[in-house]
Amino acid sequence: MFAKISRGFLAVSVVAVLASCNSSAPTEGLTPTAPAGQAATPVVQAFCPPVVMLEQTAIHRAYARGGENQPEKLLYQASLADATRQCTANETTLTINVVAQGRVVQGPVGVPGKVTLPVLVEVVDGDSVIYSQKVAFPVDMPAGGTQFIFNKADVQIPNAQGGASRFTRVRLGFDTGPAKKPVRRN
Repeated sequence: MFAKISRGFLAVSVVAVLASCNSSAPTEGLTPTAPAGQAATPVVQAFCPPVVMLEQTAIHRAYARGGENQPEKLLYQASLADATRQCTANETTLTINVVAQGRVVQGPVGVPGKVTLPVLVEVVDGDSVIYSQKVAFPVDMPAGGTQFIFNKADVQIPNAQGGASRFTRVRLGFDTGPAKKPVRRN
């Protein structure tokens, strides 16, 4: 009788141990495994800089020629709202995928059609700009207006151990200055 109980207990114990080995939940203290002959590379969580939008650059207005700041001459108004990001890293580069929700609304003298929005993506570390690019982002605007999703998947900055500095931010907004080429400063 005791042998039957012991074998049953042993079988349940083995099943429990095997089930825990197949868990998809992260477990502290386990060493990563790799195919035979290859060294395991540990996964390191790195800091992914948050996206910020300044109130003064989150809205862009386009006016008919000669009608600057005159509401009756407004062609369209665009705005950026919620934004998020995703980061991937290797030993030298942190790549940030920036995504933002936006809206464009037709003004009194605007007409439906394609509008090009001057979206500025910058990465700042404290007061220093370490990446800057103006993106001419096309949006098809139907009568009245529409929503859009802005996506810039290739923002690259130098990667430090543990990711970007805790003072690093992705700044997103509209820019009306001359077009800029991507800038990457080390």
